[in-house]
Amino acid sequence: MRILICPDKFAGTLPAGQVAEAVRDGWREMAPGDELVLRPLSDGGPGFVEVLAAALPGRRLPVSTVDPLGRPVDGEILVTADGTAYLESAQACGLHLLAPDERDPRRTTSYGLGALLATAAEAGARRAVVGLGGSAVNDAGAGLLAALNAVPVDAAGMALPYGGAALLAVAGLTGRPQSRGMELVAATDVDNPLTGLTGASNVFGPQKGATREDVLLLDDALRRFAEVLERDLPGCPSGLAGLPGAGAAGGLGAALLALGGRCESGIGLVTRLTGLDAAYDQADLVITGEGSFDHQSLRGKVVAGVAGAARDRGVPCVVLAGRVSAGRRESAAAGVTEAHSLVEHFGGEPHGGVERAMSRPAEGLRALAARLAGQWSR
Repeated sequence: MRILICPDKFAGTLPAGQVAEAVRDGWREMAPGDELVLRPLSDGGPGFVEVLAAALPGRRLPVSTVDPLGRPVDGEILVTADGTAYLESAQACGLHLLAPDERDPRRTTSYGLGALLATAAEAGARRAVVGLGGSAVNDAGAGLLAALNAVPVDAAGMALPYGGAALLAVAGLTGRPQSRGMELVAATDVDNPLTGLTGASNVFGPQKGATREDVLLLDDALRRFAEVLERDLPGCPSGLAGLPGAGAAGGLGAALLALGGRCESGIGLVTRLTGLDAAYDQADLVITGEGSFDHQSLRGKVVAGVAGAARDRGVPCVVLAGRVSAGRRESAAAGVTEAHSLVEHFGGEPHGGVERAMSRPAEGLRALAARLAGQWSR
């Protein structure tokens, strides 16, 4: 058999490449004669640059930037021969960069992503593709714009503090963004608007540490900032706060749209650039996965894209996840043949379930893959 192994990361435990390797190793224990094709994936969140760097020739440029609280952190940019720079918001704005008690979307900033974009422009990139996902910020890219020399200010003309809450006092922008005419692409599979019930603050704010009161405050702040961007940034599209994708990564999508950028499906882009379509066509079985397979997984994330592609080709698709809560009926409609979780695998052990799934993910994936090989391999 030819098995295509194309998982996303398991957030907080394993990057996508190590997930794929663990599945490969487990499968080989039971079916060493099968052909295993590894294509680790990302929909724009953590691992976006790493996944593309494994598939595309180019230069990986190290960049010193800052995390969501302004502390030094290392990032990198992949620059390809056609002048495209690939970068990811999670390297500078990622939730994984903060301890649980540090998560506060009222004060976290996207300044570090702006520093990555500025470096891409200085490197001569003609186009910047920014993977959006896994962020700890909720500032609609205010920090990003400040790093590019478009600084949000209050009514007295004073620069605002960093963070989404400060945008309640925003009155304008000083300066003009210095991106040297780069074409901007936001790679995301989140279609949420910036504000409202399905906006960045309401849907994703609580995951980043926001209370209900914080959510209401931040939603008002982002609405105000969107009005300022429409007024002060030439070329900013009208109705910015309601545009699909504007709410991606705490509103970073809105900032890129305001700078004249566009949104593109992250998993679609990665599929195209890694040659995944050809691998689908030759597969007898597809294995994908992520840390938590839930209802959001079926709304354009990696698992949904992979399962849909497999379904369209009549190829079975198995999901391996840390935990599984997506309904069977909706999963089947999306193209998922079956799903297995590490939590259930470890559930029979003392102190099993979630604790073991988090501390021994590679071991669990190898065991699940070996069991699958015994069931599926001819």
